[in-house]
Amino acid sequence: MPVLAVAVGYAAWRGHRARAAAVALAMVAVPVFVMPLKLWADRTGPLTVDSGYYPSGHTATAMVVYCGAALLLRPLTGHRTGRAWAMPVAVVLSAATGIGLVLRGYHWPLDVLGSWLLCGMLLVLLVAALRWIDNRGAAGTGAGDK
Repeated sequence: MPVLAVAVGYAAWRGHRARAAAVALAMVAVPVFVMPLKLWADRTGPLTVDSGYYPSGHTATAMVVYCGAALLLRPLTGHRTGRAWAMPVAVVLSAATGIGLVLRGYHWPLDVLGSWLLCGMLLVLLVAALRWIDNRGAAGTGAGDK
């Protein structure tokens, strides 16, 4: 979460408030999507009889934090290498989080896979929203992204 908070703050400071708000809203949407599924699935974890493990909230949060920060900062990065590496690094960090949760016995593989699919759809919506924001600003509406 601190990674995303810094990225959102930096983007807002640079004048990209609408983009920052869209990414922050995506993060707020994570528990809105994950919690009802956890209650509905009522799935136990691999090392406990407690329920609420599907889908993995930690995996979902990591994916939206890292990929959302990469999407947000990509146009603000002046250096070409930074733009090229932002999303691959975010994907590796997201994958490592999910895999680590499975290897440590906190989640079943399907818990992590479910989060990746759920947040993949959320990120597709976020990309569409960011493109709409960028196109609206480029269309010369006067509002821009301020």
